[in-house]
Amino acid sequence: MIRLLVPLFSLTLLMACQTTQQAQSPTLAPSPKAATDLVTWDKKLVELGKVKKGEKRSMAFEFTNTSGVDVQLEGVSACDCTTVDYPRTVIPPNGKGHLDVVFDSTEKDASEKIDIDLIFKNTDAAGNPRIERVSYSFELMK
Repeated sequence: MIRLLVPLFSLTLLMACQTTQQAQSPTLAPSPKAATDLVTWDKKLVELGKVKKGEKRSMAFEFTNTSGVDVQLEGVSACDCTTVDYPRTVIPPNGKGHLDVVFDSTEKDASEKIDIDLIFKNTDAAGNPRIERVSYSFELMK
């Protein structure tokens, strides 16, 4: 009997979560352009080169709102080794924003490329949040 209840409970929980997400209304209007046109980046990849284990490195990414509507970041997702300071205000059309990023190599054991995902409050035509990605890479020196 328990074997039947666990999958049924899981399915019910999954459906409840899905319903809640669909019921949320976007706070900013969908952009009329494609997802890749929400903002334009000065660069999407920073190559840090050789980094000593335990060293911290700073970098910045700048973007311009090219969507024709206000944009705003909901949040940022990155590796635990990465700290990102990002704008929390609305950025008007043609306005600029920047990310201040600090990488701490203390816990790293190998060279790597790190992605930073930016989740916007703006949605696509289907109501999904817009997501942009920038990255940096490094060569770890032990």
